[in-house]
Amino acid sequence: MSESSPLSGGPARPPFRHPSRRDLLRGSSGAVLALAAGAALSACGSSGGGGQGGDAATGKVTVWSWTTAATALRSVVPAFEKAHPGITVDVVDVGNPAIWDKITVGLASGGQGLADVLHIGCDYLPGYLEKFPGGLADLSALGADRYKGAFARGLWPVVSGRDGHAYAMPWEVNPLGFYYRKDMFDRAGIDPTAYRTWDDVIASAGKFRQANPGCYLIGIDKSATTAPDCDFLQSLMQLQGAFYFDLQGRVTLGSPQAVKALTVIKKLNDAGLVGDASGDHGWSKLVKADKVAVSPLPAWAAHYLETEFPKQKGQWRLARPPAVTPGGKRAAIVNSTHLAVAASSKRRRAAFAFVEFALTRPDSMNRMFRAGGVFPALTAAYSDPMYAQPDPYYGGQPVLRTFTGLLGEGADATNYSGDYARALKLASDAQVKVFLKGGDPATVLHSAARQLAQQSGRRIA
Repeated sequence: MSESSPLSGGPARPPFRHPSRRDLLRGSSGAVLALAAGAALSACGSSGGGGQGGDAATGKVTVWSWTTAATALRSVVPAFEKAHPGITVDVVDVGNPAIWDKITVGLASGGQGLADVLHIGCDYLPGYLEKFPGGLADLSALGADRYKGAFARGLWPVVSGRDGHAYAMPWEVNPLGFYYRKDMFDRAGIDPTAYRTWDDVIASAGKFRQANPGCYLIGIDKSATTAPDCDFLQSLMQLQGAFYFDLQGRVTLGSPQAVKALTVIKKLNDAGLVGDASGDHGWSKLVKADKVAVSPLPAWAAHYLETEFPKQKGQWRLARPPAVTPGGKRAAIVNSTHLAVAASSKRRRAAFAFVEFALTRPDSMNRMFRAGGVFPALTAAYSDPMYAQPDPYYGGQPVLRTFTGLLGEGADATNYSGDYARALKLASDAQVKVFLKGGDPATVLHSAARQLAQQSGRRIA
């Protein structure tokens, strides 16, 4: 990658970051449910919230994170310790997926053995709040609410409990992007930036295929051979402000928005625009073979494409995603990660001081972005000149500015809930039926929603 890239120094993310989480969700999420079924709930409840005991403002604060994010956190420790001489910070790279099992076991045992600060993904946080009430400190009681408007819109509800209090602070945000191969679309005489909806994309199928024989618009593991491949389906729902659950925790897997999302995928497939990315590294193989023209992926993929496919330098561009419906939103936050404080910590105030220093100061957030490639949720960070820096891989386009612009449009909050693993499996099964058996999107999703409601005990919205 060119040294002038705005993402240089940030390590590459794995392809389809979310499926890697899905693999561990099948195990760890089940562990959460099993452990929570016993006396773990009362144990966690006894650990108390952020305002009772354990409020030391000095001492050694331990932070749990993983790989590149741990590197990012370490980059701000010297400045923090200089500003807070009574506090030292130890950032521990627990590893992913090991961190989820350690947090789960710790919460289930009433907080025993937990670090003071916990790095938690958006697909785990709701489950921890639901299954282990009292396990995470009430950050609103420590002053977090004064930053409520400082982060990208759509994130604060994600870190809030049903009582409206914050139990984590937003760190990483991943807005959806529309990466496209300019050379392929140029051959077809199509300007992807003119797309307004995904129906516009589908309407151009004939021209695209004629100019690019043997190529596809997107790649999806149609049979879900290695893991559920529902990133695109989820993104299409999130563009409509929908997901498998609403913010009240009700099942919305069979909602009109979900049906519309799967219908778009069916239409793309019927038009011959979906390549089968089955098998290990199936998607990467298609992209490397110049068989995929569009990658609807989050911000982290900007660096991944540069690193994984260097020979395609200058061929990729980034645009705003098309809306799902005419006049609909073109911005979506597809995933995020957060920092929480364990309620069992004896140094909650010191721990929150570190969280506050790392996540609410533009210089801290941008230092972590440069060190670990973690896209900041703090909107004040975007005034740094690096966000307007051209990237040679994308033909000199300032890709980071596209993402900050999308975040400025505002996105809706997503509730993964504690039953995300169940919902993902059922959604994947429904998508496979559409791909392999010609299933009707409405029929398969309504059936999946009923199963999800039965399995989870949740109501259908």
